Order: sequence, then C-alpha cells, then structure tokens
Amino acid sequence: METNILILLQLLLAHVLTDFVFQTEKMVKHKRKHKAKSWYLYVHSVLAGVLTYFFLQQWSSLLVPLIVIVSHFFIDLWKLNQKKDNLKYFLMDQAFHLVIIVLVWLYLINGFGSVFPEIGAFFTSIDKLAIVIGYLIVIFPVGFIIGKATERWQKEIARVEEQTSLKKAGRYIGIFERILVLTFIISSNFSAIGFLIGAKSILRFSDSKGARKQTEYVLIGTLMSFSICIFVGLLLRYLILK
Repeated sequence: METNILILLQLLLAHVLTDFVFQTEKMVKHKRKHKAKSWYLYVHSVLAGVLTYFFLQQWSSLLVPLIVIVSHFFIDLWKLNQKKDNLKYFLMDQAFHLVIIVLVWLYLINGFGSVFPEIGAFFTSIDKLAIVIGYLIVIFPVGFIIGKATERWQKEIARVEEQTSLKKAGRYIGIFERILVLTFIISSNFSAIGFLIGAKSILRFSDSKGARKQTEYVLIGTLMSFSICIFVGLLLRYLILK
C-alpha cells in the first residue's frame, strides 16, 4: 500500500514541478503566442516525462515517461487553442493531466482490476454516501432555500449591492462558508465554527441606512446558513458514528 501511494506521489511531484515550478511566465507567453510552433511547448512536455522517469526510477521502462510526454503536449496544446485563458480552462487542463496521472498510476500498480470493486464499495457505504449527499445539500439546496427565505429583502438592498458588492460574491462566500462549517462538524472541530463566526463579525453596522440594511441582510443569511449546516452536520455525525 505504501509503495502504491509513493508511486502516485512521485507522479504528482513530477507534474507540479513541471507545470508550476519550472515553467516561467516567459514560457507561458511564448506558448500562447506560437502554440504548436513554440519550442517551449516541446521542452515543457519533455521535462514532464524526464522528471517522471527520474522520480519513478524504473530505468528499464520508457513507456510511462513517453505517455506523460505525449499526453502533456496535447493537453497543453488543447488549452493554448482555447480563446480564453481563464479559471475554467485552467481547471479543465489540470483535470485532464490528473486523469492521465491516475491512469498511469493504475497501470504501474496493476490496479485496474480494483477500480470497479472500489466504486461499487463506495456506493454501498452508508458513511461515504451520507457525507457526499451532505456536502451536495449544503452547496446547492441550502443556497436555494436561503435565497428564497431572504427574497423579501433582496430588492431593498439591490441598489446598495450594485454599488458596493462584487458580482455573485455573496453566493460564493456562502458556499465556501457552508462547506467549512460542515467539514468542522464532521471532523469534530466545533471550536473552529466559533472562529469562523468571529471572522464574520468583521461586518459592522454602519450609520448609513443602505449599509445597515445590507449588513442585516448578510447576518440573517449567515445565521440561517450556519443553522442549517449545523443541523445537517449533526445528522451526518449520527449516521456515521452510530
């Protein structure tokens, strides 16, 4: 088991060094400009294979480094040909690389035969399914519930938010906030919830009428969010620990 994890870490280390440590801004700009004609793209791809070969130390086999080189080249080329260079394509690019890494890892440890049994075990595990469902609930339905529950005040603060708030910032803050609260409860770090509430106390009532309404709106949403997440978290703990 330790050997299998070591191999995965070696593959990941090679990728991280290639994409984030040894790749400079100059290389990135050159690749974006010249795409397949950029010699940096070829050097970058070969480096991924060389580092993989070096870390794995399986000197008699070149198959895995070659797979890494070829896949890295075409994945990066795909990203370079996209019209935008934003978070969406960055995450997709990294996801494709991780898929290749996992496939190579399974090949090296002869683990393909255990994939489907592991998937089957996951979907028959009460604990794992409960945790996944819990996170899905606090990310999606809870956000919808809070939005509907506070709908009566949204028009009142809409004008203030347009002037002082980033677009959809509150939505994403709420999502990460609920994920943290649920994680703290599942991991029995109840004191960390208090720390999170303390961090939220940075919000202060202002003398401005519009700002005061906005603060009240945020606090109502926060308290509702925390209450629902705590309830879901305690229910999960009951299912997992019983």
